[in-house]
Amino acid sequence: MNTIDKDLAGRVAVVTGASSGMGRATALLLASRGAKVALLARRKDALDALAAEIRQQGGEAIALVTDVTNQASVEASAAAVRKELGNADLVFNNAGLMLPGAIGSQPQHEWESQIDLNVTGAMRVIQAFIPQMEEAAAQGKVVDLINTSSIAGQYVFGYFAVYSATKAFVSHLTRHLRVELGPKNIRVSVIEPGITETELQSHFTFQGAIDWLENASKSIDFLKAEDIAATVGFIVSMPKHVNMQQIVIMPTKEGI
Repeated sequence: MNTIDKDLAGRVAVVTGASSGMGRATALLLASRGAKVALLARRKDALDALAAEIRQQGGEAIALVTDVTNQASVEASAAAVRKELGNADLVFNNAGLMLPGAIGSQPQHEWESQIDLNVTGAMRVIQAFIPQMEEAAAQGKVVDLINTSSIAGQYVFGYFAVYSATKAFVSHLTRHLRVELGPKNIRVSVIEPGITETELQSHFTFQGAIDWLENASKSIDFLKAEDIAATVGFIVSMPKHVNMQQIVIMPTKEGI
C-alpha cells in the first residue's frame, strides 16, 4: 500500500459492490490513500477478506453485508457507517448486474433483477446516504457521490435492452442530482465504462452474448477493474470547486 500519498485521510468512503471487480479495486485504492472505507456487498467471506487485506496494509475498513435490493439492509448499513466511521462523504454507488437476453424470451427474474439492482438499488443507496453527505458538506468537507453507469446507457446494443435502459437511468439521474446537490457543495459524477474485465460477464446465460464476448476478447484489451478505480481516484482528487460530471472510459480498440 502506498504510504506516501494520503490525500484522502479523514474522508469516509462507502463502496457498494465491494466484494469483487471495480468495487474491490476502488476500495483498495481509496484505503491506500488514507480514506476509511465501508465495504458493502452481499458476500460476507469476500468482504471480510478484503477488509483484512486493507487492515494488513495499514488501512481502515469495515465490512457490512448489504443487499441493496432490500431497504432495511441498506438503512442498517448506513446507520452502521455513521456509528463506526462517521458521516460518509464519498459514496461509490457501484453495485450492479448485467444479464443480456432476447426480449420476449428472457426469463422474468433476469430482467427484473437488473431493474431491482441497477435502478431501485442505486436509488436506495443514494437516499440512505444523502443525509450523511449533506451533513458532511455543511461541515465544509469535500463530498462526492459517484455512480457507475456504462456506455450501454448511451448506445444501442442488441440483446442488452434492459441493462442499457437501467444504465441510461443512472446517467440521466446523475445529471439531475447535480442540479439539486451541487448548490449544497456535493459533487455528483457518473463513470461510463466500456468493456471491462469483471465478474459480471460470468453471469451471462444468453449464448449470443457469451459468443460475442469471447470473440471481442481476441481483438480488444478490455479495461481492468483497476482502470475504473484510478478514474474514481482522479475524480476525488479534484479541487473542491471542480465536479467531473461525466467520464466515459473505453478500451482503446473498442469501437461503438
